[in-house]
Amino acid sequence: MIIRRALTLAVILLLIGVPAGYLVVSAEQSRASGRDKAAESSSTGLRDAWPSQMKRRIFEVPIPRGSEKVSYYETSNWRTSRLFVQFSTTPTGLDEFLDAIGADRAALQPGVPAISAKDAATVGWNFIPGERAWTGLVHPRAEPRPSQHIVIDETLPLAPRVYVVSATTP
Repeated sequence: MIIRRALTLAVILLLIGVPAGYLVVSAEQSRASGRDKAAESSSTGLRDAWPSQMKRRIFEVPIPRGSEKVSYYETSNWRTSRLFVQFSTTPTGLDEFLDAIGADRAALQPGVPAISAKDAATVGWNFIPGERAWTGLVHPRAEPRPSQHIVIDETLPLAPRVYVVSATTP
């Protein structure tokens, strides 16, 4: 009789305890997700983090593995959505990045400000001609694919710094 009551109590606790525990964990994950999204949407400049894989796919910004100092910022309105990304990579990583977007180093124009002053000011970039070894590339694409404006700082040849503005029309 005592064993039967103990077994019944254990079953009842498990039937109530497991779903209740799951509910608590699920609620906390949901709250954390909401906080993350609120922090991201309220940011007003570059965030020191990798953009999500989904954003990288939508905006077609293939950041090479091993890249460092990755930052991004996304703007969105009813006309255009833009993803601003900056990262440092290796010469091989730069070649991989350019290949992944369908370009190569031959397409880079020295000293060309491929990113507009307005877009650069949005995130605090300042591409002063002659100050660094800037190269640029505008990579237009047919809608709905995003177009990319790319500036590369090749002042340090072993660690090029890449700046990308990828824009798409929703």
